[in-house]
Amino acid sequence: MLKVGVIGIGSISDMHIQAYQKNDQVKLIAFCDLSEERLAEKGKKYGVEKLYNHHEALLADSEIDAVSICTWNDSHAEIAIAALEAGKHVLVEKPVSMTVAEAERIEEAVKKSNKILQVGFVRRHADNVNVLKRFIDTNEFGEIYYAKASYLRRYGNPGGWFSDITKSGGGPLIDLGVHVIDISWYLMGRPRPVSVSGNTYHKLGNRSNIKNLSAYQAADYDPTHNDVEDLTNALIRFENGASLYVDVSFTLHAKKDETTVKLFGEKGGAEIEPELAIVLEKNDTILNVDPQIDHLGFDFVKSFDNEINHFVDCCVTGKESIAPIADGVEVMKMLNAIYESAKTGKEVYL
Repeated sequence: MLKVGVIGIGSISDMHIQAYQKNDQVKLIAFCDLSEERLAEKGKKYGVEKLYNHHEALLADSEIDAVSICTWNDSHAEIAIAALEAGKHVLVEKPVSMTVAEAERIEEAVKKSNKILQVGFVRRHADNVNVLKRFIDTNEFGEIYYAKASYLRRYGNPGGWFSDITKSGGGPLIDLGVHVIDISWYLMGRPRPVSVSGNTYHKLGNRSNIKNLSAYQAADYDPTHNDVEDLTNALIRFENGASLYVDVSFTLHAKKDETTVKLFGEKGGAEIEPELAIVLEKNDTILNVDPQIDHLGFDFVKSFDNEINHFVDCCVTGKESIAPIADGVEVMKMLNAIYESAKTGKEVYL
């Protein structure tokens, strides 16, 4: 049995906790959070008795083999490195850190520890992505030379720590963009990024004045503070000549929310968001292919189950994760370069 602790038990932690509880190889034994009230509530809800206020105390527990880190972005690196040094396997929520330097320090700690560290790129574990990946790996699309990704919320600033740049590191780019940038890059074959040109906009703020529409809110929602961007767009160029265009928003005067990821290759193309669709050219005819699978779209719960099961399997068997720290470092390079480009008004070379 892999004995697991969860550090940070806000909203996203429920997906980790519930997935661990479904896995027969796991015993969930400890929680850690700064909030005494939340600790008591979640401990009772999930039947976990070891409750810690500080991650150092949890990491000192020799019974714990592995941890999930679901804290604010600003603490990911510190806690991940401490966990590795304490001899724990680590699953750290995205983004792996707030800066490239932090991500590289985590990478060094992983090398020294001989432990598994998996980055929480949950979309890599989605069933529809796994289906598409097999088509890509058998060269159905040829070279994928362009991708376009959007994750646009018209009214979706979560408030709380998400809108405090000292805790989050940024707004929709580092929170939402990390998902669509990563899955596009992953499916493109993870080419090395060489340059980035980006823009950020601070026009609309939190928009807590809006009525009659519900939206996701952070566990510690506070509408009074917001110093993160509303919208980011960017063009990323890769060493192999491929390119990725991305735009993401917390708030935008758009008709509806939109999540799209599209890939274009020499022999065919595909969409993975909002639903899996494949375009092929056979016998001088263009075919729109509708794969017959249970979920064409992103199944949130199942994808987290798959992610946790993969992490547990890696911890138990020692095999390498499909979301290693090296990929976390590369994604951080792209995110940080977009913010730098937006700040300086110039293209950034990596």
